[in-house]
Amino acid sequence: MGRKKVIWTSVAVFALVVFSASFAQAWRGWRGSGGWGAGSAYQRMYDPATVETVSGTVQSVEKFRPMKGMHYGIHLMLKTARGTISVHLGPEWYVERQDIKFSKGDKVQVTGSSLTFDGKPAIIAQEIKKDGGTLVLRNKAGVPEWAGWRMK
Repeated sequence: MGRKKVIWTSVAVFALVVFSASFAQAWRGWRGSGGWGAGSAYQRMYDPATVETVSGTVQSVEKFRPMKGMHYGIHLMLKTARGTISVHLGPEWYVERQDIKFSKGDKVQVTGSSLTFDGKPAIIAQEIKKDGGTLVLRNKAGVPEWAGWRMK
């Protein structure tokens, strides 16, 4: 009878650990892309006809909400020969999981759709090159990499 008690106790402890771990995961509080999907109003602002490449120095890396109701994204303030430009990368939940990281002082080359956003020059990045590496965020048509299998 002692052996059965040990087995049941072990099973109960195991179940408790698994149950607790499932609740320890960060709760996101939302489903889907948080407004960053390929068909969203924000993504439709990407225009392949306005794609250009600029080089510059990262002045800051910031979180921002491009439009009301969207979840946070990441953008760089990039000092270029033309002045400082906001470079929109993508949703925070995607950008922060990439291997290439950005910091103040980084020299980068950005290719993306040039536009005016909130009355200021901006670029919705397609790709960013830094130190020989390339972070691809969108394809040439502007379809985001985080759109996953649904858009490929």
